[in-house]
Amino acid sequence: MTSVVLALYEGALLFEAAVAGEVFGVDRSDLADPWYDFRVCGPPRTLLGDWLRLDSSHGLDVLASADTVVVPACDDVESDPPPELLGALRAAHDRGARIMSLCTGAFVIAAAGLLDGRRATTHWLHADRLAERFPAVKVEPDVLYVDEGSVLTSAGKGAALDLSLHVVRNDYGAAVANELARRLVVAPHRAGGQAQFVGAPLSPGDGVGNQLAALQEWALDRLHEPLTVQDLADRAGMSTRNLARHFNAAVGVTPLRWLHHQRIRRAQELLETTDAGIEQIAARTGMGTAATLRRHFNRAVGVPPDTYRRTFRGAGAESQRGSGHGRAGLPLRPHLGRDHGSMTGV
Repeated sequence: MTSVVLALYEGALLFEAAVAGEVFGVDRSDLADPWYDFRVCGPPRTLLGDWLRLDSSHGLDVLASADTVVVPACDDVESDPPPELLGALRAAHDRGARIMSLCTGAFVIAAAGLLDGRRATTHWLHADRLAERFPAVKVEPDVLYVDEGSVLTSAGKGAALDLSLHVVRNDYGAAVANELARRLVVAPHRAGGQAQFVGAPLSPGDGVGNQLAALQEWALDRLHEPLTVQDLADRAGMSTRNLARHFNAAVGVTPLRWLHHQRIRRAQELLETTDAGIEQIAARTGMGTAATLRRHFNRAVGVPPDTYRRTFRGAGAESQRGSGHGRAGLPLRPHLGRDHGSMTGV
């Protein structure tokens, strides 16, 4: 069983703490048995935000046995975290624990020195300040989360869910993470990054926003076809340049990068949940040939499709038998490559 400890401290914020509790602390053994062993630690009568005090039944000593430590957001990015918390985080990380921060919790683990030389993110409003205070950190302000293996960081608020679902996906597979997302009524994986939320993004009721949502749904139903950006533009009744401008504003990536991402994710799901051959999966994801699928999949995920399937099938079967062994170490978030005119034969 994987143990997860939520490390509270004075000034921690309620929303991110609640996200960790909802994802890791609610019994989901009907999805994967055993589920996480979840505990909360911190000083007695910890103040969350400005209005809630929470009694914690555990002290920081429980971090010594945690597999994963979750550090929620802080209400003041200029304040120095408690030295005893920083020491406990360093010790847990040195022992091999996975440390994940939510939103401005990145400032806490950066103060512990755990982000030095690593890529990291935080809420876009505070990204510049994170880079200023901790120049050894490679801040990526436009992404929803960053997975550096033993240290993971997320952007603001809703991205705490994105990162938490990513961890569940790594530990138990896409099928479990997708079902959990459905129960939480959230997307299992959001395309794009924080760029779509900076400035003045399209509102849900915006005519163009609704049009793009319908276009995405249309494309997802046709991933087996050799769709091009021109096909998407024709369906939307726009020029390719106009579509790219609106798509970047609403989603944060180009239409083709989004389409490529969806093809890779569909291939992952098929590899995990079906016995379809690589040629069949290539056809069902619009990749054309097995060679094309293998090339794009390996570049995006970091392992060949066959290896990915063997790894997932072994972990999935074990989790159903109750071993709790996950798939930590497999990068499930595709690193999107260069844009091309069509996703077949490239």
